Amino acid sequence: MIADTRLGTTRPEPSRLYRWIVLLFVSLTMGGNYYMYDSINPLERIFIQRLGFSATTFGWLNSAYAVTAILTLLIGGIVIDRIGTKKAITFFALICCLGAALTAVSGHPAMMIAGRAVLGLGGESLVVAATTVIAKWFKGKELSFAFGIKITIARLASVASDNSPTWANKVFYPNGPAGEPSWQGPLLLAVGAGLLAVVCSGVYWALENRAEARYQSALPISNAKRKLDFRQTLRFNPSYWFVVGICLTFYSAIFPFRTFAIDFFTNRILALHGGLIASEAARVLAHKQAGMFASLLPLSAMVATPLLGLLSDKIGRRASLMMFASMLLMPVYLLMGYTNVSLFLPLCMMGVAFSVIPAVMWPSVAYIVDPSRLGTAYALMTLIEQMGFFALNLMIGKANDYQHAGLGNPHGYRLGLLIFSTLGVAGFVFTILLRIRESGPNGHGLETITAGTA
Repeated sequence: MIADTRLGTTRPEPSRLYRWIVLLFVSLTMGGNYYMYDSINPLERIFIQRLGFSATTFGWLNSAYAVTAILTLLIGGIVIDRIGTKKAITFFALICCLGAALTAVSGHPAMMIAGRAVLGLGGESLVVAATTVIAKWFKGKELSFAFGIKITIARLASVASDNSPTWANKVFYPNGPAGEPSWQGPLLLAVGAGLLAVVCSGVYWALENRAEARYQSALPISNAKRKLDFRQTLRFNPSYWFVVGICLTFYSAIFPFRTFAIDFFTNRILALHGGLIASEAARVLAHKQAGMFASLLPLSAMVATPLLGLLSDKIGRRASLMMFASMLLMPVYLLMGYTNVSLFLPLCMMGVAFSVIPAVMWPSVAYIVDPSRLGTAYALMTLIEQMGFFALNLMIGKANDYQHAGLGNPHGYRLGLLIFSTLGVAGFVFTILLRIRESGPNGHGLETITAGTA
């Protein structure tokens, strides 16, 4: 029981069951968001064949998302801190749904890029709002495990998107494997995911309203009365900036890779089964297999993220776990591009490394930054992450076009894979700096705090 100074009464904390119900609906909202973002990943070759896209134009679909996210994220974080998570998460979910609808309206590149730009206006701010919700409800409790569960549910949507050519085969190929594939049907599925996100965000709003009336809130609902000081906004300690560097390098190495991965995997598979002379049926099968391989990343992360979250809650050692993840990430792109090893191995390695980000890194910010500034801190970190998305999506698209990467030249993907490898090395440097800082007198307990001790 906690004294509520506003009412002069003693009010209970939310029950554990209530916290997990909140987590469920926030996670489902995130799942809809993830599906909308990843919905174009299986469509690169279809856009190229049906709509006349180049790899660079396709890269712009996600770079446009990153541009609007960069321009609005910091404002979004401040808005979250000032109006509260319940209003913010629903507002951003509505924007995302609108962006998905605009992307599906027309096959013209400009309209589709505009739709993805609108998605970017809400998508990353929605991530920040959901992250802030979980930090608010679980700090000092099962924080890392809660982050892991959220990501497991959200990445299930990514798995569904990557495998949509299989489970939604009739949507992709309405006229059968020999007929022309549909570019619009799969995008309409993404609109449905956006509607799910809106509904679930509304349920969270109702749960938050009930909690405000009955329970002691973990963090301030709103900071609207606090004076806004933009100079103070960017003043964070070195540990925070090292975490930002890790976020930038990891996400820039993984999400832009996923943008082009299915096309890369499809051509890598076809190169071993006839190459340019492969039949149309073989191409469709390779496309399905590529989606399956691409889904190994979120699938392995779905398993590893909650387990790593439990481990982090139990032993601390967050900076050390991030160092381990960076070591695991560095060789995966070289294995895919320069060896004939099965894609299972490097993709599972990448999935485990990727799991450390939501299970360890994102929860760490809640221990480094003042609670009243969490929305701004997460937004700033995501903004810088999106700068990496913007640059890398265009850079890899240009690299693939420059090297004429494709079925006729599967080695043309190697330049892009080398770029991703250098990001893995940079991430390793940031993890070393973070561990040194957190092991010293100015640390924030990332190596020592466990569940129940915060």
